[in-house]
Amino acid sequence: MIRSLSAGALVCALSLGDSLYAQQTPTPQTPQTAAAPATQEETPRPAIPNTLMDGAEIKLRLAETISSADAHVGQTVPFEVTEDVSVQGVTVIPKGSAALATVTTAEPKKRMGRGGKLDVNIDSTRLVTGEKVQLRAVKNTKGGGHVGAMTGAMVATGIVFFPAAPLFLFMHGKDITIPKGTEISAFVQGDMKLDMAKLNPASAPSASPIAPTVASLNVDASVSGADIEIDGEFVGNTPSAISVKSGSHTIVIKKKGYADWTRKMNVSGSGARVSAELEQQK
Repeated sequence: MIRSLSAGALVCALSLGDSLYAQQTPTPQTPQTAAAPATQEETPRPAIPNTLMDGAEIKLRLAETISSADAHVGQTVPFEVTEDVSVQGVTVIPKGSAALATVTTAEPKKRMGRGGKLDVNIDSTRLVTGEKVQLRAVKNTKGGGHVGAMTGAMVATGIVFFPAAPLFLFMHGKDITIPKGTEISAFVQGDMKLDMAKLNPASAPSASPIAPTVASLNVDASVSGADIEIDGEFVGNTPSAISVKSGSHTIVIKKKGYADWTRKMNVSGSGARVSAELEQQK
């Protein structure tokens, strides 16, 4: 198979199928049929601020092999974005993002040399924020009036272009297999307004850091010289005044020959006082 297909090739519907193929016997091409009809180039649209533009190219790679021999209608086909997509210098669709397509027609090859059929429709990918981006397989959706002429001109080469289902590959009498790693291009369906602050947090004004509040904790015990531990760390001996961050703390007072004294308390405001009664071990 072709390793790289353009214009959304994987939205390949090898489905116009056997009747069209059978009716057209390849013959030496004349200049009239060898070339696709000329198309008038559209003037590129000016970029709209904070917008992922309609027709923006998304380069994709097929993440698994798919074949008409075992594919089924409704099957999800995974792709991977191969290049970052940026708007105003901000990456909105990063390389490695997932994209999805759906099998819309799948028939294995049949007897009498009738080939398989496979139609895959490219669906969507997602912004870095998780928002869905709808995709299509062709860059422009206008100009559908010359479809018939293009069909007649290109069918002998095995590739037919349609706006709704871009590339048709005819393989008479065989199953259609598209290998993992096949690269295609898809295109954004419709202008998509972007919240640049969400996409680029670094551009948003940063909030001033809030300094943690410190409180004084006065610790005493019925026995002087006892070890004081706060949240598992030794901080001094009784009696002591200790500075701690406001919030919940576990206080343990230890003295050899005495049972450990433990309390969990919330320290806030100007401070707190702890007075421990140590019980002598028997």
